Amino acid sequence: MPEMDGLEASRRIRKSLPAERQPKIIAMTAYTQPGDKEQGLRAGMDGYISKPVTMEVLKEALEKFAK
Repeated sequence: MPEMDGLEASRRIRKSLPAERQPKIIAMTAYTQPGDKEQGLRAGMDGYISKPVTMEVLKEALEKFAK
């Protein structure tokens, strides 16, 4: 994203919306360095999947957070 990265976008979404309007945020990223997942979760993401993504992994992530 040109103006901000996913971490900053997640932080802003979490800060700006009331609890009942919070979306589920699942990162889909090529970054797979140690600590990247934890950094995303601390920023407010609900899940984190690494590229390349298979349909099965994407389906599992979406089902997990569709509740």
